[in-house]
Amino acid sequence: MPVPTIPGYSRLSKVHKFSVAGIAAAGVAAVTFAAVPGSAEANGDTQSIAVKPVAQDSTTFGTKAQQEALTKQSGSFAAQAKTEAHTKAAEAKQKAEADAKKTAGAAKAKADKERSGKAPANRSEKRAAAPAPKAPAPRHYGDNLEGWIRQSLDILHSQGIPGSYEGIKRNIMRESTGNPQAINNWDSNAVAGIPSKGLLQVIDPTFKQYHVAGTSWDIYDPVANITAACKYAADRYGSMDNVNSAY
Repeated sequence: MPVPTIPGYSRLSKVHKFSVAGIAAAGVAAVTFAAVPGSAEANGDTQSIAVKPVAQDSTTFGTKAQQEALTKQSGSFAAQAKTEAHTKAAEAKQKAEADAKKTAGAAKAKADKERSGKAPANRSEKRAAAPAPKAPAPRHYGDNLEGWIRQSLDILHSQGIPGSYEGIKRNIMRESTGNPQAINNWDSNAVAGIPSKGLLQVIDPTFKQYHVAGTSWDIYDPVANITAACKYAADRYGSMDNVNSAY
């Protein structure tokens, strides 16, 4: 006789399965015994014998209580398996986190070791000297009245001597009309033997006294003549710009 199908039977342990099989066999035996004819049939009594069903007690297989017990037991197995799965997942997560921390710590230790092996920067080391600034390219002045005045102004301003292009040119045009070789042979200076010479009509003693270093000693040199005359005018009048007549 086949064993009845029981919910959760396949998940029972071997011991539980033997217990269930035993209960089923006992139940079958009880039913069979009750169906066998009694002594009355053996004596030829043809009276029918009523077969009374055997009542199943609380331990008989297939009762509601037994099924509930087995269902509850199978549920307990499932809950246990679920708990074990959660436990294993938590352990795997903890192991992964520990491995990650270990790897990060090893990487940090390696980086610290590499940094410690490098020599610290020495700020006391001599640095390469900055290249000296290039001297400005020399200016080129035209060999004409404008060029002479502008060259003289650069020299005057380097010496702190005042003067302007307009003031110098105005006095040059009045004194020599821009002729660097001009000479006065008729005024009192000429009579005294020291005629006025050059663009700004300077006499020799004045030129020598107010000569500016770096310029020519030739009184007829345009730049030297202008520079010496402007230095004289600055000393006597404050600036060549203040001279508006013979000086």
